[in-house]
Amino acid sequence: MESQGTVGTVNRHQELGLSDGQVIDMYKYMQMGRKYDERSLLLQRAGKINFHVSGIGQEAAQVAAAFALDRQNDYFLPYYRDYAFVLTVGMTMRELMLSVFAKAEDPNSGGRQMPGHFGSKRLRIVTGSSPVTTQVPHAVGFALAAKMQKKKFVSFVTFGEGSSNQGDFHEACNFAGVNKLPVIIFCQNNQYAISIPAHKQLAGKVSDRALGYGFPGIQVDGNDPLEVYRVVKEARERALRGEGPTLIEAMMYRLSPHSTSDNDLAYRTKEEVDENWKKDGVAAFRNYLIELGLWSDEQERDLAAQYNLELKEAIEYADKAPFPKPEDTLLHVYSESDLKGGA
Repeated sequence: MESQGTVGTVNRHQELGLSDGQVIDMYKYMQMGRKYDERSLLLQRAGKINFHVSGIGQEAAQVAAAFALDRQNDYFLPYYRDYAFVLTVGMTMRELMLSVFAKAEDPNSGGRQMPGHFGSKRLRIVTGSSPVTTQVPHAVGFALAAKMQKKKFVSFVTFGEGSSNQGDFHEACNFAGVNKLPVIIFCQNNQYAISIPAHKQLAGKVSDRALGYGFPGIQVDGNDPLEVYRVVKEARERALRGEGPTLIEAMMYRLSPHSTSDNDLAYRTKEEVDENWKKDGVAAFRNYLIELGLWSDEQERDLAAQYNLELKEAIEYADKAPFPKPEDTLLHVYSESDLKGGA
């Protein structure tokens, strides 16, 4: 049965093949990412954790992209702001809290890497490292494996517009284009590379760079999750048809500082940030659901209460969990055959 919204509200999600339940779930994941992010900022300010890199303002595009992918088969190479994305593909708030508390049970790195360096064999999230953009050639490698082994999956990699200027990005794009590999290269253009605004980093569009490598480049409004969903879904279908990669540039704004070590008002104004809060994709999507009669203030309160309880449990668990032992530093560094003297 079709939802009946207020007069003039167009039900865009059904045109894309998304059910009412799916878009409600999309919104819930957006809020999960937002609540986790906000709580982590408070934990750092309170001295409970050492560091946090925020992704506030980027949740709508991250969740939409995850919904457009095959969360049971595709491989994911997220970058360090992708909390909403990794939560949508199956990570839990407890797992993320174990990471920011740097505890031994952290599934990402056993508490040995900085927060935001995601990794999960179970969820096919490929381990990230600190040098920016190194994940792009890795994603191309996974896509090459899919083609060589004739397997029906794509790799999906994310990064910021600042790191699109690195050599890794260009080498990966060239190799992916030459070999028509099933990879989706997803730039989250949040307007700032730490403190450098986009107009001082880029002479043109990131998406236009795809032309030089022989595959499509698409710029999309990252605050519009339904449009992001459509573009990523089409890119995936194209990849599975053997037509090669797609570069997607999702335009958005980083509403929070670069990290907890950053004073963002040293390089941008409060007025600029406030103006971009008015374009927040999470709030806009909530209004869309309300106008269609799919969401209410009561549901919003219930969801906030649910996430507060989940965060409380996750924080208490992570806070009490043991730290890694010094000897754990050598775990997972060498293969078992290396340790046994094998070839």
